[in-house]
Amino acid sequence: MRALTNPYTPNAGAEPEAIVGRDDQLASFDLLLARLTRGRTEQSMIITGLRGVGKTVLLGQFRTKALEQEWVVVEQEVSKHDEADFRRDISSRLRTALLQLSPKIRWTDRLRHAAAVLKSFSLSIDPSGTLTAGMDVEAAEGHADLAMDLTDVFLALGEAAKEQERGVVLLFDEVQFLNKTQLEALIQALHKMVQRKLPITLVGAGLPQIAELAGDAKSYAERLFKFPGIGNLDPHDAKLALARPAAEEDVTYHPDALTEAVTITGGYPYFIQELGYAVWTVAPGPEITLDDVHAAIPAYEARLDASFFRVRLDRTTDLQRAYLRAMAQLGPAPHKAADVADVMGRASTNLGPTRAELINMGLLWTPQHGYAAFTVPHFDRFLLRAIPTLDVPALRTRRPR
Repeated sequence: MRALTNPYTPNAGAEPEAIVGRDDQLASFDLLLARLTRGRTEQSMIITGLRGVGKTVLLGQFRTKALEQEWVVVEQEVSKHDEADFRRDISSRLRTALLQLSPKIRWTDRLRHAAAVLKSFSLSIDPSGTLTAGMDVEAAEGHADLAMDLTDVFLALGEAAKEQERGVVLLFDEVQFLNKTQLEALIQALHKMVQRKLPITLVGAGLPQIAELAGDAKSYAERLFKFPGIGNLDPHDAKLALARPAAEEDVTYHPDALTEAVTITGGYPYFIQELGYAVWTVAPGPEITLDDVHAAIPAYEARLDASFFRVRLDRTTDLQRAYLRAMAQLGPAPHKAADVADVMGRASTNLGPTRAELINMGLLWTPQHGYAAFTVPHFDRFLLRAIPTLDVPALRTRRPR
């Protein structure tokens, strides 16, 4: 079939032609905005899940919904930053949000006050004032404390948004990369929004450990947020995710082909897009058969290996790769640190730092105390293909003084 008509979108965060199995999260977002618009409070949410389950796609859907209701949207993909970089990133985005609430020529006293508070927030890392250039306001007095300063910014922006009968929603992806101070500051500021019933909220997405990280940052985080987890699609929805885009191009799937495709992909949304894309390139059509699905497997695995999987493995050291490969040898389930160490012929205490590094990199997470699991579905299969033999680096011996 023609590449031009291929309806599948195996790109990071790309919106698929058919979004299925996420109705609950979309409805929760609608309710959140509706209640805040009416001056009520509602728990916000942070979507959690493994890589490739569609968290970023959901944030894109939330953005569309918010814009349709004339909310101002602040988007940010979080990366590991110190406080100065964090202030710089969020300052520039909130400046844009302020200007979207109202053009400067129509600023009221509340809007000018919000600009003054925002300028104060940014001055500690931008003494020249370039982040708030063109606002022509004197900086308000700050605190030199991230949580207190960010709370002041949210309060001023929230009051301005309320006056304009609008709202501001922050859509943050990769939330697990916020450090404790940054996460604590955001939670504290949002808590104040709830107390004052102001129309500013944050909806995030991150790996499964974010619920625990948020709770560690502020004990009341579980009352501010829901943490809905999303995962692989059930067989019915997974089949719809494949069949609906094809039907738009007058192509059908044989039932056996759909069943096999779900088995191969495990129902993971990103894998469905990759397999659908690969099948489209080999199938003559107009019906996709079981043989077509089987014929597409080499290209499907090659694409995943070269991009989705390899980019993560390439960031690791030799010892980190060995640790991951040992876990893969044990299978896809969560594993005890001691069991991984046994496979590597090492003591688990020696491998503790390596395990912690992999968790910090977002390659592993801890579903329960003492256990670690891959954050990437089917990563174990890739590791066994990419590293056929486990090779554990020799222990470094300390030189005598």
